[in-house]
Amino acid sequence: MTVRKMKTTAQRLSGPGVDLMRKGAAAGLRAALPSPPEVDSVPEGQILELPGRGQTFVVDVPGPTPEAPTIVLLHALGCTAYLSWMATFGALSNHYRVVTFDQRWHGRGIRSAKFEFDDCADDVAAVLDALGVDRAVIAGYSMGGAVAQLTWRRHPHRVSGLVLCSTARNFRGKHGERLFFPLMTATMMPLTGFALAHVDQLAQTLPELPSIEVADSAAWTRVEFRSTSAWSIPHALAELGRFDSATWIGDVDVPTAVVVTTRDRIIPSRRQRRLAASITGAQVFSAAGGHAAIVLGATDWVPTFVEAAENVIGRIDPEVRQEYSY
Repeated sequence: MTVRKMKTTAQRLSGPGVDLMRKGAAAGLRAALPSPPEVDSVPEGQILELPGRGQTFVVDVPGPTPEAPTIVLLHALGCTAYLSWMATFGALSNHYRVVTFDQRWHGRGIRSAKFEFDDCADDVAAVLDALGVDRAVIAGYSMGGAVAQLTWRRHPHRVSGLVLCSTARNFRGKHGERLFFPLMTATMMPLTGFALAHVDQLAQTLPELPSIEVADSAAWTRVEFRSTSAWSIPHALAELGRFDSATWIGDVDVPTAVVVTTRDRIIPSRRQRRLAASITGAQVFSAAGGHAAIVLGATDWVPTFVEAAENVIGRIDPEVRQEYSY
């Protein structure tokens, strides 16, 4: 099959899976661009070299004290660290050390020969190594929630707690989704090299560091959004289709909170609650809003998220908390 025919096949796909791609995290953010949340500033970041893996853009905000626990924030599909968490830094860093970074194939993240969630989870551990952090609470939104789950599975000794937001155990529940995702995988896998070339091409045009000038928040958001190649999105969607934690998520043995977006049309709230029900002791925190509530509904969503993080950290065994390295 030629590249042109593959692209035509992808364009003709229909069903809930296409709706997920059309109205998912990236599309939701596009809708938010005209009126992004008002923020006074975003913290500076740095390009961090991860030995043997590549380099990525990392934001590391100190907590109020050297003893403050660390929380790692993993962004949504088609976004960047800044785009997903721009409204969260201030409220969260009042209590904790906050770390976030651009995941591979997104923004200034690692550019690799392929995009796989296992590698994304291993990147989390590599960032912790580079920053000298032993254990952290891992929080993820949507796609980031899937990566957070895998981080616990692959590196359980590095995870002291989980905050899983607007995410699920799997993304192939409906009949249309069960058809869409395998077709997406079959269509996109032969195009990986072609897609990576486009990801690399865009990355070469980016300034080394993103701007932190947010006086014109709409313009800043548009520039940041465009730092991720559109070619990244179908590959990330294909990984979402392959992701399924249902057989092992019940083994999670760290304090966990699930933040449910109650009017979510992309990942229905019933799936989010099913995730919570699968984890012993998981606490549910409800935030009104749809799948883009982290941006569009930040005024209500951020306090709910901070409450969930406080709940998780408050339940961490004191002996485990003493093992944090700073």
